[in-house]
Amino acid sequence: MAGDEGKPAGGGSVRVDSWIWCVRLTKTRSIAAAACRAGHVRVNGERVKPAQAVRVGDEVRLHHAGRERIVVVSKVLSKRVGAPAAAECFVDNSPPPPPREDVLALGLRDRGTGRPTKRDRRELERLLHGSARPGDGGRPGGSPRPRGCARRPEDG
Repeated sequence: MAGDEGKPAGGGSVRVDSWIWCVRLTKTRSIAAAACRAGHVRVNGERVKPAQAVRVGDEVRLHHAGRERIVVVSKVLSKRVGAPAAAECFVDNSPPPPPREDVLALGLRDRGTGRPTKRDRRELERLLHGSARPGDGGRPGGSPRPRGCARRPEDG
């Protein structure tokens, strides 16, 4: 039969790592299995191993690539299918991804500008860590050590 290539072999369940890969939530099955082992996959609120069975109606939560995907299984597959067919196999309840300009804005340098200078590095640290006070010297305590002073044991 031409339309049955994506159906599971026996019953109405399939391995969760295989299903995640079949519906194209991850690029490879090994990435899906590694996500399960690391605890980034939950089925109906429970952390699962890669061999856990998934059935129609189960809620699968996958934390992958800095984003959480929340999907409800509407069709069980055992073979990888094309993107349009894969989109019909689940209902996506995921929150929208963060805007791209917010993600890319931090710490980008022009290509070919070379290694950052000390001044560039300090400006980047100020952006990342929020230390905008002049003269803090980048030290955790906030006050710079005067030039030429030896380090005291209590300074750390």
